[in-house]
Amino acid sequence: MGDQVLEYSIQLAMLRQLLSEKLINKQEYFKIKKLLMEKYKISSDLTC
Repeated sequence: MGDQVLEYSIQLAMLRQLLSEKLINKQEYFKIKKLLMEKYKISSDLTC
């Protein structure tokens, strides 16, 4: 479980970087974030 949380955190950080560099828009960000949450079985989003 710990490794999955770490992988999710890394993926989320990379996703945020793409958003901040304007390589993706907010709609794409939230769509990908939802997919990552499903993939890594993250049930709640405390980062907003």
